[in-house]
Amino acid sequence: MSLLYILLAIIAVIQVFPLIWLLFFSLKDNQEVFNLSPFALPTDPKWENYAKVWTEGNISQYFFNSVWYTVAAVVLTVLLASLVTFALTRMNWKLKKPVLGLFMVGIMIPIHSTLIPLFQMFMKINLTDHPLSIILTYTAFNLPLTIMILLGFYQTLPREVEEAAVMDGCSVNRIFFQIILPMTSSVIATTVIINMIYNWNEFVFVNTFISSDGLKTLTVGIQNFIGQYTTDWGAIGATLMISILPILIVFFILSNRIMEGMTAGSVKG
Repeated sequence: MSLLYILLAIIAVIQVFPLIWLLFFSLKDNQEVFNLSPFALPTDPKWENYAKVWTEGNISQYFFNSVWYTVAAVVLTVLLASLVTFALTRMNWKLKKPVLGLFMVGIMIPIHSTLIPLFQMFMKINLTDHPLSIILTYTAFNLPLTIMILLGFYQTLPREVEEAAVMDGCSVNRIFFQIILPMTSSVIATTVIINMIYNWNEFVFVNTFISSDGLKTLTVGIQNFIGQYTTDWGAIGATLMISILPILIVFFILSNRIMEGMTAGSVKG
């Protein structure tokens, strides 16, 4: 058992090391980045790199945009996926299996193969350079995976609770919002973090659909520190560190729920 703990500790150090390295990298200037060893500590930590990117680099606006796009897309995706999964597992209708198959086919479609058709469609309906183009795209591509994760969990939910609610005169809407959603909070936490990681780190769609600087996200805005002749590597490191923090915070807050959601649907009770 002690050998297992040692092995897990080594793996944990390997996993955490890139974050520590990025922190040190973000506190260096260009001279230290190129003259010192990649693993060397900064001789004079440049905490001003963070203030610089937040104010001069417009990172505060990009950060707000990333939060806004991510939260809106995650809420919309999880709500729609929950409604679809509820209809697929709790209702009897003729097209249930074809609809499920259609969503599952969506998982097999390469995301960026749809880049040009989506751009042409958004051009026709005047949604290019608009937040809705990003939110709708994130929602559409995350729905199949989210539904697949929810399906296994929904199939383990006891139907007796819903039957009792129906006997008490509870409507379908109340069953879903007041009974099913609270019961699925653990698996919803899992889907939230999965969706959030994808939306937060996505680059290609934002870079293609958004042209206004005031609507860009962190992943695209980081290019501001890459010039034709010089690149501010310390500022890039600070921006990357800022972009990682929200994901880490949400993961630590939802970590227990995430583990419950990953294991709950694996065994039918």
